[in-house]
Amino acid sequence: MRRLYFLVPDAAMAKAIVDDLLRARITWRHIHVLANHSVTLEQLPEASLLQSSDVIHALERGVTLGGATGAFLGLVALVFPPAGLTIAGGAVVAMTLAGAGFGAWTAAMIGVAEPNSLLARFRDAIRDGQLLLMADVPVSREHEIEELVKQHFPQADLRGAEPTTPIFP
Repeated sequence: MRRLYFLVPDAAMAKAIVDDLLRARITWRHIHVLANHSVTLEQLPEASLLQSSDVIHALERGVTLGGATGAFLGLVALVFPPAGLTIAGGAVVAMTLAGAGFGAWTAAMIGVAEPNSLLARFRDAIRDGQLLLMADVPVSREHEIEELVKQHFPQADLRGAEPTTPIFP
């Protein structure tokens, strides 16, 4: 899947594009609209915390750093065991998993409060009242969807795509 980004000037145009995407068999859960707080998103699929916050990227960093720290501490405990304890390989695995879990938890708590870093290029437009429409489409249909939007709404501004997008409900 690939995420396409479109900037549209108002909610009416966003609704029309969403309707076209639905007719093109892009499901509701693969369409997300992000706007500033003054814009009402009635009958539009509002972006969730997964799309609007940095929780996914923070989670990735947290698991990586926490797992690496846990593995390092497990190896240190294996080489220099605490007095009277015998440490085996299972303890290293357990500390790696515990570190990854703790890193994921703490990073997710921080990431949920941060705006999505991938959307930084759209912040000024959203602040000015435009709506960001994100559509997760199969790679094979990317150009078809772009042409569909351009054909019906030439003033919709295609702003690129992410190389790959994880699919979340």
